[in-house]
Amino acid sequence: MSPSTSWSPPPLLRFAMLLAEGVVRLLTRLEVTGDIPEQARRGQLILAANHISPFDPIAVAAAFRRLGVYPRIMANAGLFRTPVIGPLMRWQGHIQVDRGEPTAANAVTDSVTALNEGAMLMIYPEGRIGLDPGMWPERGRTGVGRLVLATGAPVVPIAIWGSHEVLPYAAPTGMWPVIWRSLRHRPLVRVHVGPLVDLTGIEEGRPGAAQRIADRIVDAIAAELAPLRADEPDAPRFTDPSRPTETRRARPRSAR
Repeated sequence: MSPSTSWSPPPLLRFAMLLAEGVVRLLTRLEVTGDIPEQARRGQLILAANHISPFDPIAVAAAFRRLGVYPRIMANAGLFRTPVIGPLMRWQGHIQVDRGEPTAANAVTDSVTALNEGAMLMIYPEGRIGLDPGMWPERGRTGVGRLVLATGAPVVPIAIWGSHEVLPYAAPTGMWPVIWRSLRHRPLVRVHVGPLVDLTGIEEGRPGAAQRIADRIVDAIAAELAPLRADEPDAPRFTDPSRPTETRRARPRSAR
């Protein structure tokens, strides 16, 4: 479906991203590289990023403001149930994801509507903060693939590294000592925008197409992430003791 242009970023979203940039400047040294192709800015677009920290949405929002784009975000339902933050998320146009609930499919429907209104959409294909022991992206869930199949929207991979040093996985538990460390040392957080993901050769009507699209997108994110952590290829130097690990959804090392 061809997108309309009925959606535009509300002033509250622009203000929230301005605040995010202020927080990021205070706590980190943010480095943003790459850019979103001009032709991709004028229609449906999915921005797909790896997820390594609770600080990711703040860092990515600041990066997007520098790039001059204001996407709607698919976010966990818990944020929408939080006093003050929840209503603000709704007013900014973000999309609630009820993971594990019967209403989870609503997020895909709402996201298709958003894309068809001409909005950019930010999504974490892993569906959670990744728990891979080496902090590489986990295998993506099918939601992003279903969005591509439903809308034909192109996908831009976003890689982020360093945000795991700013907030602990268990935040708000144990948050203040880590924030104090960030205030003193201002860790380097890198956000890199890659080229459009090549999704050619995936046949829409074949079983498993959504998973193959998700895998292709996560592979592209991992490829953009590798140069950001070239000196930490196997494991991060900074260890967060509050972050559990598991390999159930790990991608093969050959794909990293």
